[in-house]
Amino acid sequence: MTRSQKHIKAIISGGGTGGHIFPALSIANEIKRQDPDTEILFVGAKGRMEMEKIPANGYPIEGLWISGINRKKMWKNFVFPFKLISSILKARKIIRRFKPDFVVGTGGFASGPVLYAAQQKRIPTFIQEQNSYPGITNKLLAKKARKIYTAYDNMERFFEAKKIVKTGNPVRKDLRNLNVDKYDALNKFDLTNGKKTILSIGGSLGAHPINESIRNILDNIKNKDYQIIWQTGKNDFKNYKHLTDKQIKVMAFISDMPDAYTAADLIVSRAGAGTISELTIIGKPVILVPSPYVAEDHQTKNAKALAENGAAILLPEKKLKEELWQAINKIFENKETYNKLSENIKKLAKPDATQMIVDDILHELNVALRQAQ
Repeated sequence: MTRSQKHIKAIISGGGTGGHIFPALSIANEIKRQDPDTEILFVGAKGRMEMEKIPANGYPIEGLWISGINRKKMWKNFVFPFKLISSILKARKIIRRFKPDFVVGTGGFASGPVLYAAQQKRIPTFIQEQNSYPGITNKLLAKKARKIYTAYDNMERFFEAKKIVKTGNPVRKDLRNLNVDKYDALNKFDLTNGKKTILSIGGSLGAHPINESIRNILDNIKNKDYQIIWQTGKNDFKNYKHLTDKQIKVMAFISDMPDAYTAADLIVSRAGAGTISELTIIGKPVILVPSPYVAEDHQTKNAKALAENGAAILLPEKKLKEELWQAINKIFENKETYNKLSENIKKLAKPDATQMIVDDILHELNVALRQAQ
């Protein structure tokens, strides 16, 4: 039996942050593009952003009672085993009812229970590992996964080499086909054409250390006649919104990232895997400030992978206040540095990642269906 002879069903699980949700949606959209009859169900974590973002993009989703381990306040983890057991049981029920032909996990709290339940039923599972250093859950699940799609070299340290396919990370279609005029983009933010423009992004919730460091250099920005698009995140917006003026554009959240990326000449950002994949396609100089509070310190490892290729400046959070302005000036005042960073980060771009992943999944599915005959 081939794929064309069978009505395919797929479960995709990924969420908690945009870094897991956007790849999941990209994969779903590409599956539907290639095979419009495929039925797709998402499984996420109750109360997390995927429970809103996925339905807004036209897909059904079911939620599990699951969360991550609290590494700062370990005493809060006493309920975690109950959440895990509950989620595995519900994932089993979802799989029995929906009967997927395959399951894809892009990371996030719900991904583990769903892939584990599918593997128990011998349903083909696929992992999209965004980071250069995988978490414990993906390392365990990879042992029974059919393929692991990665974005970095040397991942055979963690996974079986024969299962690894280096594809890069899926990136939103509107960024892959970026066609925005810079003058129009600057106009949308009410900024001046011709001025050097900084974009500061710290994720949807914001990054307080980055925000405080940006606040500290606002006078420098004005004195140099630079300008900045400053996404503070919703948590910090109230503390900084009064600072908006003709050179400083303070926003809680940027809904139109293609315009923001086009307007920018330099970007200050966290080092989440999804963001880094977008930045490689945008191809502009970037200062990466990894969050030191994420599992296995994977953002630092992501950022090092770029910095070692001369594709970004890595600025640890503990040095941020003292060195951010120096780093910005180093890029803006030295044309050779600016051009090198831009050229090197573009070399790491994988704009066809989503199609490569889906092509391989559907090929593997055909193989699995033939083996089952």
